[in-house]
Amino acid sequence: MTKKTVRESDIVYIAGLFDGEGSVSYKQYMRKRKGQKKHYPTWQIRLELAMTDKEIIKWLAETLDCGTWGERKVLKGRKRQWRWRCSHRDAFFVARLLWPYVKVKLHKIEQVIDHYTPEYNIDGNVVSMQQYKEAMNLE
Repeated sequence: MTKKTVRESDIVYIAGLFDGEGSVSYKQYMRKRKGQKKHYPTWQIRLELAMTDKEIIKWLAETLDCGTWGERKVLKGRKRQWRWRCSHRDAFFVARLLWPYVKVKLHKIEQVIDHYTPEYNIDGNVVSMQQYKEAMNLE
């Protein structure tokens, strides 16, 4: 997966925003295919950040070069909100960027990374969060 390079100072700023205003969805549920009797496991994997500052949301989408952004529907009489969100493999990409810097959302970010790590085999031979930490000299 090739994404543009993001400056570390931007990642640190985004991690702070994300810890304060963001959310991580990592849920498994059973789903039934149309015409099938059996249910199968499906995951909802999504990162989302919503706020009233449109320019920050726009900058976030441009900086990360993934996900979608737009106006979020809010109750009448409330300030307009803007939301950026990404899912699945884009969420994995962003989670890997934010992981060294998030504090509040760390557990959920690690769930997203661990979900995809065996499939993507991070940094050559790394196949678990522990190995990722060791490979990146983060412990």
